[in-house]
Amino acid sequence: MDRAELAAFLRSRRERIAPADVGLRAGPRRRTPGLRREEVALLAFISTEYYTRLEQARGPRPSREVLAGLARALRLSDAERDHLHLLAGTPPDPPPGPPREVRQSILDLVHRLPRSAVFVTSAMLEVLAWNELAAALMEDFSALPRRDRNLARRVFLGPYPDGRRLYGVSDADAFARHATGRLRRAAARYPGDPEVAGLIRELRDGSEEFARLWAAHDVDAGPAPCKTFQHPLVGPVTVGCDALGVADRDQQVVIYTAVPGSRSEEALRLLSVVGTQRMDAPG
Repeated sequence: MDRAELAAFLRSRRERIAPADVGLRAGPRRRTPGLRREEVALLAFISTEYYTRLEQARGPRPSREVLAGLARALRLSDAERDHLHLLAGTPPDPPPGPPREVRQSILDLVHRLPRSAVFVTSAMLEVLAWNELAAALMEDFSALPRRDRNLARRVFLGPYPDGRRLYGVSDADAFARHATGRLRRAAARYPGDPEVAGLIRELRDGSEEFARLWAAHDVDAGPAPCKTFQHPLVGPVTVGCDALGVADRDQQVVIYTAVPGSRSEEALRLLSVVGTQRMDAPG
């Protein structure tokens, strides 16, 4: 517990909140910026004396219940709540499950890169968002139910149309190791999430390969920086792979780009047209 930093953090968060923000009247005699200590204590359901001791760096380590009350009273963001817990020497509770909502700025980025195949995955490798070129290169995710948009389920359990494992990609075995590592980290990060546990159980029961990789306990296998897709319409497409982490959502933005002037770039350009026409065709 870092009492001095905790005290300074509480004071800074208290002083930024206007009384009106929490339904209190400011009154003509208020000289304190933000809320008074007794007001924070009232909102957090603790005594004024206890809260005052925390702000004076003299208080005992607060319990999780007290920290939850302070986070609520001070209207802390998720990041601020976690910081409060760490200052108090009490690690925050794990989040209930992998976030699935993609921030709007990330969605805008996905669609502002029309010459690249771009998609967003969750911590358990569910494809959450994609652009048209990613759908043309891999598959039309919009036509799939949510459970079938999971790349770990795809690489270990299929289906494999035309005998092509995971879209005919050249590094399917390496991706399988990467997917297993991602799921092991997700299991540790979200120990109470039934969806993560259910996916891992399904893969262990249905894939000998996954069961073998899972037993190895590896967590650091990264995706290949370059891979080739065997596409049924345009043939081989070689792309560079960049994965950008979205830390606050535990998500990844994956970007596939081809070397300028290469045959693969021409293939992606053709796919951007063919894919759009196929998706726009009357059903």
